Amino acid sequence: MSAFRLLSRPLQNSRRHFTTSLPSRLAAVTEKTSTEALSAAAIHANSPMRNDWTREEIQSIFDSPLMDLLYYGAKVHRENFNAREVQQCTLLSIKTGGCTEDCKYCPQSSRYKTSVKARKILDSVEILFAAQRAKDAGSTRFCMGAAWRDLAGRKSNFNKILDHIKIIRSMGMEVCCTLGMLDEAQAKALKNAGLTAYNHNLDTSREFYPKIITTRTYDERLTTIDNAQNAGISVCSGGIIGLGEKEEDRVGLLHTLSTLKMHPESVPVNALLAVEGTPLEKQEPVSVFEMIRMIATARIIMPKSMVRLSAGRVRFPVSEQAMCFMAGANSIFTGDKLLTTPNNEISDDKKMFDILGLVPKPPNFAQGSDKKHVPVYQMPKCFNPRKEESTA
Repeated sequence: MSAFRLLSRPLQNSRRHFTTSLPSRLAAVTEKTSTEALSAAAIHANSPMRNDWTREEIQSIFDSPLMDLLYYGAKVHRENFNAREVQQCTLLSIKTGGCTEDCKYCPQSSRYKTSVKARKILDSVEILFAAQRAKDAGSTRFCMGAAWRDLAGRKSNFNKILDHIKIIRSMGMEVCCTLGMLDEAQAKALKNAGLTAYNHNLDTSREFYPKIITTRTYDERLTTIDNAQNAGISVCSGGIIGLGEKEEDRVGLLHTLSTLKMHPESVPVNALLAVEGTPLEKQEPVSVFEMIRMIATARIIMPKSMVRLSAGRVRFPVSEQAMCFMAGANSIFTGDKLLTTPNNEISDDKKMFDILGLVPKPPNFAQGSDKKHVPVYQMPKCFNPRKEESTA
């Protein structure tokens, strides 16, 4: 027998082996990738823009295997954003402490004995200097926060804030405010001054909300969001995890946000930083995997919203923050303080950007009613509406 025939036999046998097994291999692949075998994260990662999500759908996405959530959150993120760009925001407390609300997580409430003392509103020069310093450090959005329930009886201070918005906007920055509840006239005044976004968090689900706050209703929060959106202002609204809520409450929060008439422009995901003196001072901190689950689910169901890795980030090392960015987060707060709680140093964030290859996201002034293209929400392609049977 020739040497060639001897050498070719193993190859022929090998070919027969792979050829005869090919149908079974294809069958196995088909079986494993059938719709029934895919996670909900995989199934819904290709959904169109929707604001008709059911709670059950979101729960199924939230319950997907963590690695699937991470992967498909990243996939949706890359389809809608430059994955290397991360928005840098700075939040300044312009009026600290003395708040009449009873939010159980907040050290600024006058009902709790914390280290935070009530102070008057900051001078205009101090506020504007902080905005310029934030811009010089790389921030593209400057947010002013005041520990107020609402703006009733604060006309003078409100007018000052309107002036600040105009000046900070002229610096080439996005401007955000969080000042408590807004009525329609106040929302319009903020829009006319050039406000980019208004922050008003829902905090948690409607069901768990009364266990955290009793001085402001859930519907009052939704009314403020509606007033801001109707005025043409982008809305920044998210919540806090680690309040003692259950996972279904986290899903409930995401369901409410994703079924608003317009998705929030940005969705902050906060991890509770328990503060001594507040009713939640003994709450255990959440893990980064809980944050990833929230971030990735938010990214899949609100694909064009900014998802902000917010309060509590200071507890996560760069390696854990990297997973949050991979899951779909593309915004952070920079600066050593977040209202009254500690935050990551600007120098540390610069090092993190260098390590991870992240770049600052440019400001976006085409928001709210200034958007060039109004988002269109639609039912998923797989939805088949029930047709009424003809009675003829």
